[in-house]
Amino acid sequence: MTKLSANAGLRRKIWTAFILQAAVISFAAILGVYGASIILKHVLIRQALEQEAKHYWDILQANKNATAPDTYNMKGYLLFNGDSEAVLPETMRGLSLGFHSLPQEKGGALILVEQRDDRHLFLQFKQDQVDALAFWFGMVPLALVLAVVYLIAFSTYRASKRAVSPVIWLANQVKLWDPKNPDANSIKPENLPSDVEGETFTLASSLHDYASRINNFVERERNFTRDASHELRTPLTVIRVAGDMMCGDEGMSASSKKSLTRIKQAGRDMEALIESFLILAREGDTGLPDEEFSVADVIADEVDKAQILLRDKPVTLKVEVIQDFDLFAPSRVLSVMFSNLLRNACNYTDEGSIRVVIELGRITVIDTGVGMAKEDLDKVYDTFFRGSNHSKEGQGVGLSIVRRLSDRYHWPVKLESRLGEGTRASIEFPKAIVNHATH
Repeated sequence: MTKLSANAGLRRKIWTAFILQAAVISFAAILGVYGASIILKHVLIRQALEQEAKHYWDILQANKNATAPDTYNMKGYLLFNGDSEAVLPETMRGLSLGFHSLPQEKGGALILVEQRDDRHLFLQFKQDQVDALAFWFGMVPLALVLAVVYLIAFSTYRASKRAVSPVIWLANQVKLWDPKNPDANSIKPENLPSDVEGETFTLASSLHDYASRINNFVERERNFTRDASHELRTPLTVIRVAGDMMCGDEGMSASSKKSLTRIKQAGRDMEALIESFLILAREGDTGLPDEEFSVADVIADEVDKAQILLRDKPVTLKVEVIQDFDLFAPSRVLSVMFSNLLRNACNYTDEGSIRVVIELGRITVIDTGVGMAKEDLDKVYDTFFRGSNHSKEGQGVGLSIVRRLSDRYHWPVKLESRLGEGTRASIEFPKAIVNHATH
């Protein structure tokens, strides 16, 4: 989000609301004035002309020589049957009885035509007077009303803008925080601007307390990861070195060697598990350097370590390099992901073969082991889930670790399995680098 969009969010919404409000009020006012002008023309003036006509007929009944009305706003014409309409203005000739509103091209006058006995009365209300009345009783009040409405709406907009300014200031401060180490000093209660009050003050205080707690949590997490990285590896290193030295004792019995082999295997498994947990424990950054490395070299090293897992099983483990490729990432992450998949294949394959296929952008582990039922395959990434075969070794966290590392590094993992036939696990690498060397 840019600074402009962050600052303009609430202000833009208020401005939009102001414009919409002004537009709706203007439309309603104009519509009202237009309706008033229609009423003025077709109701009020018509009634006025009809009343004038009635009054004139009454006068004419008392005085047969009374002349037709002729006032500032109105002009009248009286014709007897047989009289020529030549005395009438051209626009009034041929009009039938009733009220007429002439079009603008004919002057736009309002005309009433009535008949009594053998006489016709034509009353014309002048168009310029209609326009003047519409202007003074419509447009002028409309302009004044709109001016007042706009002034009130703009004042409301300014007041609203001032009201949300503390919220915008607070949003800008929070936006500047480093997610890994938020600096909450700028929103400490004693550092807040004077206009930050009420709900905004409460929000700022709560955010300050929340950010302080996050800093404490992050610091504890860093200390734990640092200490655990050292303290957990040290005893395992001692166990591994001691086990290697004991393996050189030729006088050790077969049963002791078997037990020692299991101890070394458990130590390796625990080292891999601790390494996985330490990578995942670091928020965002794993703390491991990115480097360009050959995938085949890493796979070969992990396959060599996994040989001990097969022990006396009638299982062949081989690597097929169709095309090697490089990655630019922490090589240890690939080691952890692949070793978990390979260890599962070794643990759940009692006879047959395990094939590791390396091709451009993909590593595949194919075994002829016990396989998994469909209902187990759907839950295989759940932590501590071990499927229906509980007799096999394992803690039930390996595939969960693989999935979490897959999500973090965007290396998709796919599992296919059939019960009693084996499992096919693959890792794909969208940013694989072609390696032309032969391994």
